[in-house]
Amino acid sequence: MVTKNQISNLRLLVISEREPHTVIAQFPTPTQCQLFLGNSNPPLLLPIHTNSPCGELLMCLPSTSGISMKSGAVLKILLCLAVLAAITASVWCDAQELPNIIIVYADDLGYGDLSIYNPHAAYQTPRLDRMAAEGIRFLDAHSPSTICSPSRYGLYSGNLLCRTGRRSTAFEGPGGPSYLAPGQLTLAEMLKKQGYRTGVFGKWHVGLTWYDNAGNRLGGGFESSLQIDYEKSTPLEDGPNNRGFDESFVTPNCPTTDPLYVYIENGMVPVPASQRHRRDRLPNPGGKWRWDNDDGWMAPDYHFVDADLLFYEKTIQFIKGHRSHYPDRPFFAVFSTQISHAPVLPADEFRGTTDAGPRGDFVRELDTLTGWLLDAIRELGIDDNTLVIFNSDNGPETVHTDWMRRDHKHDAAGGFRGMKRDGWEGGHRVPFIARWPKRIPAGRASHQLANTTDIFATLASIVGYELPDDVAVDSYDLLPVMAGIQKESTPIRPYMLTQSFRGEFQLRQGVWKYLDHKGSGGNDYERGVLKVYALPEAVPSAAGQLYNLEDDPGETTNLYFSEAKRREQMQTNLKKLIQKDGRTAPTGRKPIRINNLPPVSSR
Repeated sequence: MVTKNQISNLRLLVISEREPHTVIAQFPTPTQCQLFLGNSNPPLLLPIHTNSPCGELLMCLPSTSGISMKSGAVLKILLCLAVLAAITASVWCDAQELPNIIIVYADDLGYGDLSIYNPHAAYQTPRLDRMAAEGIRFLDAHSPSTICSPSRYGLYSGNLLCRTGRRSTAFEGPGGPSYLAPGQLTLAEMLKKQGYRTGVFGKWHVGLTWYDNAGNRLGGGFESSLQIDYEKSTPLEDGPNNRGFDESFVTPNCPTTDPLYVYIENGMVPVPASQRHRRDRLPNPGGKWRWDNDDGWMAPDYHFVDADLLFYEKTIQFIKGHRSHYPDRPFFAVFSTQISHAPVLPADEFRGTTDAGPRGDFVRELDTLTGWLLDAIRELGIDDNTLVIFNSDNGPETVHTDWMRRDHKHDAAGGFRGMKRDGWEGGHRVPFIARWPKRIPAGRASHQLANTTDIFATLASIVGYELPDDVAVDSYDLLPVMAGIQKESTPIRPYMLTQSFRGEFQLRQGVWKYLDHKGSGGNDYERGVLKVYALPEAVPSAAGQLYNLEDDPGETTNLYFSEAKRREQMQTNLKKLIQKDGRTAPTGRKPIRINNLPPVSSR
């Protein structure tokens, strides 16, 4: 669709035999424009109808205009109108070239959970491996937080959670309100401004506002779920449909972990939570993998075991429906899975598909669903110009990491220290893959520092949206690296911030990493199953940690005192970056725009 701001400034000067005429293009609707000959008497409005999505134009000169077709002025005017038509057609075609965009967002999937990232994986992920081979994978990519809700806020806002002024938490029950504040420009809203239709399907988990029958806002918690007044609460004031999404089918929290267990469709709750859910009604693969499924209140017929099959079907329905009803508009879809979050409940058809137990089967389900999604866009004939991004919200769960190491010699953290919740690399270094056959050269791996927050600025750059300085303040444009137009040796990011479970900060600058806290920043390694992974602290008096990841990727040797000058410089930089009006992204960001990217076939 040609948007008004793309065409409103087009201006041609037409010189007649007697006096100049000014021709201005205006687009009152997507399918009809008008040419205004300002100095004619009376002024002429010439309608121009578009007969095709690439700007095939029909211009009608009314017979009552009094302008002779033999006039030299008319010939000049028509010549200029033809030029304008060509420019308009070009703009129209450029708009139609905007890619469809799909984000597959995994849950608690570690750096070592895909075989393309981990050659020693206990199972294979053939479809995601193939996706990476057909595009680019980032080897130094990170989630903005080491837990669910803050990372999802980072995806949809391009910001770290510290920009909200709120504490770091993973919402439960009717917990909220949304981290996405009213009036804040979200990723979906930005794309809608550029003509996209948008949809999200699966896990939402950025907080929602629920009310009781007295109109009081509820907090999280088990009993609070029974106090919800669905009539007063819906349509949800801070649900996906009020944060930029045209269509949505989501769960409020972790779909199989945290009650409230209900579905939210386009801001409404079709079936309230009225039944008591007990975990012992679910299968318990291996006698332990049901761990972390909480008792609570659920809607009748709520899906636990095949949750992601349902989310996949909703995603495909959106894409196919969009192609049927809006074939000339691009779409943006988020397939927000709950694999491989606890509890581990692979769908029936995926049980036993690997030799790595229930969690191996669970990840194989994710791999297969991603493959089916890629197959679907190929069958729809839109594969070449669809950008698919695969990413995870944080590192692998603690007991999952321990069980997979013990039972299957599989390291979900990919050899890094730490796990979900931790500030060490295993808590936030995650897979990040992008595939776009028309624009991203295949078979590439990048060591560029990247973050989930960067998806915002990257997509803005593709669709030609100039980000205001107060939007997505922690988001860098990765498009030059994805498209292969910037050398790998030239860094996109000079530094990067992440936050661990309680909101503590970690700062990367090149190969150096400073942790502004003692210990993990998340899990307790002094007891339980994690005690075996505790490392002795050589400098226990240090208030923080400093590591050279090039020499010490396992974060074993704390250089807090021996590299004091570098540590002090990073501490000073950290204070600047996290202040109230702080930012990590540059100001004055300019989009590259798709028109400036050479097609892969031309390189």
